[in-house]
Amino acid sequence: MAIPDYQTLMLPLLKYISDGQEHGLRETIEGLADLFKLTETERNELLPSGQQAIFDNRVAWARTYLNKAGLLKSTRRGFFQITSRGNGVLNDKIDRIDVKYLERFDEFKEFRQRSSKDSTQESETLDSKETPEEVLEQAYQKIRHDLADQLLKRVMESSPSFFERMVVELLVKMGYGGSRKDAGQAIGQTGDGGIDGIIKEDKLGLDIIYIQAKRWQNTIGRPEVQKFVGALQGQRARKGVFITTSTFTNDARQYAGNIENKLILIDGIQLSQLMIENDVGVSTSGRYEIKKIDSDYFSDE
Repeated sequence: MAIPDYQTLMLPLLKYISDGQEHGLRETIEGLADLFKLTETERNELLPSGQQAIFDNRVAWARTYLNKAGLLKSTRRGFFQITSRGNGVLNDKIDRIDVKYLERFDEFKEFRQRSSKDSTQESETLDSKETPEEVLEQAYQKIRHDLADQLLKRVMESSPSFFERMVVELLVKMGYGGSRKDAGQAIGQTGDGGIDGIIKEDKLGLDIIYIQAKRWQNTIGRPEVQKFVGALQGQRARKGVFITTSTFTNDARQYAGNIENKLILIDGIQLSQLMIENDVGVSTSGRYEIKKIDSDYFSDE
């Protein structure tokens, strides 16, 4: 089954702690995961940032909203229990608790008003199934996806020599090639068949990586990859990187994965993502930090 959204989790969470005992967040997460019969894959699926499991994030937000509405209360760091108001809600035998339902409690309404800058934003999560982090990350991923598309388009419009220099810049930023001077001298120097250049695997030059860089629009198939592998074998090379602005066929990828040489295929989508991650061809236009309470700061209170 799909991972339940945080609003769907509110009523089950309240029922889970209805015994009146103190419950920990981790224990509650595991208990609800068992209740919804989530697989290990579903339990461990991460937000796009890779910083937190989606299910953990949703349970935590369900707890936060119930707390803001006064249906549960924090007892100590990471622990909470149901309140008399929470018991009263359960006694009403309702079928669902969601944001719209919680709006009947003044404390929750005040919390929502403080969280919004204007009334037009008040209703944005009434029907939303995503937590605030998920909404933020989805917006971030869309911005990044659009940037990657624009970046790849600009790369395709560049000259072959610029593309070679850009590949050098990217590989150096990723930790390969020692210095830009070392890497720049290597690119385009060999002229051996399917090889466009060589670069040091690390700053000490303990191994060499052979490079093929193609600024193409057409899909690259197995024959082109085989040609590059043949050139590697001619140099007795063990490692190679094939970088393109286009894509590889499935047959080409399967071939690269089955040969003895270590061959990495980087298509246009991955290339643009690597450029963004390593600040090649992009600059920061804004930065937003998400902060949380530092519990250790208050531990001696």
